[in-house]
Amino acid sequence: MEMGSNFIKNIMKEDLETGKHDTVITRFPPEPNGYLHIGHAKSIFINFGLADEFGGKTNLRFDDTNPLKEDIEYVNSIKEDVEWLGYEWENLLFASDYFEEMYNRAVLLIKKGLAYVDDLSADEIREYRGTLTEPGKESPYRNRTVEENLQLFEAMRNGEFGNGEKVLRAKIDMASPNINLRDPVIYRIAHATHHNTGDKWCIYPMYAFAHPIEDAIEGVTHSLCTTEFEDQRPLYDWVVRECEMESTPQQIEFGRLNITNTVMSKRKLKLLVDENYVDGWDDPRMPTISGLRRKGVTPEAIRNFCMELGISKGSGAVDSAMLDHFVREDLKLKAPRTMGVLNPLKVVITNYPEGQVEMLEAENNPENPEMGTRQIPFSREIYIEQEDFMENPPKKYFRLFPGNEVRLKHAYFIKCEEVIKDEEGNVIELHCTYDKETKSGSGFTGRKVKGTLHWVEASQAIPAEFRLFEPLITDEDEEMEEGKTFLDYVNPNSLEVIQGFIEPNMKDVKPQDKFQFFRHGYFNVDPKYTTSEKPVFNRIVSLKSSFKL
Repeated sequence: MEMGSNFIKNIMKEDLETGKHDTVITRFPPEPNGYLHIGHAKSIFINFGLADEFGGKTNLRFDDTNPLKEDIEYVNSIKEDVEWLGYEWENLLFASDYFEEMYNRAVLLIKKGLAYVDDLSADEIREYRGTLTEPGKESPYRNRTVEENLQLFEAMRNGEFGNGEKVLRAKIDMASPNINLRDPVIYRIAHATHHNTGDKWCIYPMYAFAHPIEDAIEGVTHSLCTTEFEDQRPLYDWVVRECEMESTPQQIEFGRLNITNTVMSKRKLKLLVDENYVDGWDDPRMPTISGLRRKGVTPEAIRNFCMELGISKGSGAVDSAMLDHFVREDLKLKAPRTMGVLNPLKVVITNYPEGQVEMLEAENNPENPEMGTRQIPFSREIYIEQEDFMENPPKKYFRLFPGNEVRLKHAYFIKCEEVIKDEEGNVIELHCTYDKETKSGSGFTGRKVKGTLHWVEASQAIPAEFRLFEPLITDEDEEMEEGKTFLDYVNPNSLEVIQGFIEPNMKDVKPQDKFQFFRHGYFNVDPKYTTSEKPVFNRIVSLKSSFKL
């Protein structure tokens, strides 16, 4: 899958042609502090895709420098997601593998007079940093001697101080117009067990210090990241230069992916999980890759979506309907057609022989004849959708109503003769007649009907649960009211769970099997709640789309 022309591709091409690099090496560097989301899929697509186009390599590297927020669960989920999307990494690496090297590079900065141990608290450091219009103030500890800094930094490593007592800061320029260069913190104390290094360390490098060192150690040629890191590029280059790294990676920024009606922040997604607004990280309403997978979105659809987005500096919100479009395009030739009734209404065909069941032929996918046909049962009693009947219909209502005739998909014409109601006046059953001359495929041309209904034969129908989803977040385009958080905009109607029936030939469906239910959309067999007794179907997308590429 070759990408169109873009500015990063052009840079890589020129670097190879001029001999600056003889191969392209990229990396996908997630922090293992949450599950990956669709925005990460774009980054994966860019890093792996571009390197692959030039015959290069991509490492999967975990930026695991903060043990307070990281977990092996996230590491495993990220590996699974990258593989599921269809990519193979060259090396599996961890920032924590380089902790000793990072420590030594920090010592080098101290010896060069470019780093110092600071006793200011986090709040004081923030206060001293200044603003966008005012320069910062130097810490009273900024001019400690090299010897004192070396001694204190070693004592920090040896666990002689508590959390927050001291930090190591780079000594750059407190008056710099770029706030990132105002003596940034590069090491902090955290007495916490690390998922990879255990209790070996109690000081940990900050991301902005560790990341460029990791890239340089691995010989990364093009360090691709989103535009939010653009202001940190001078610090990135400073760290590589002053730590005297042999390799010099180039940081290049592209626009991050934002999608309507959801959130794209791991912190916010974690809050939705922790506060039980959703059913875990893999909830099908979540924009996580695991959530999209459970919903039934295919890796091919995600890759085609990312291809269509292209690579640019811009980062405007993309309509969520665009991803739905690529899902439909991918599934239309893959997913078998079938019939499912989500809100059943019983129909008794009074002139059909009692006890008789006949088998009818139905195509599995009209757009892909190679998928063949299936046999479906038909008898005196069937289920149709409640919404396909109205006792007093408006004009141009072509489905079932008293005295009207419709076609049953793959079967016969039926005509509504009688409406059965309960004591409250609710319609609970319809009595209809059928015309045996109108069998589907018989070539009958005697008369035409305007409505075609899907149905399921009642005696062999399999009970099933259907889960229908709406956007997780409402009013995302409006300015947030004062005093409110994004949690106030969680859609209370984002999940509808209903009980219905499916065709009997679906009794052996397996998790992640995908189908198109006539008129309802594409559905995926849920891997979490499906049992041998009862399948659960997640709606991936509806059939209709107003989205145009």
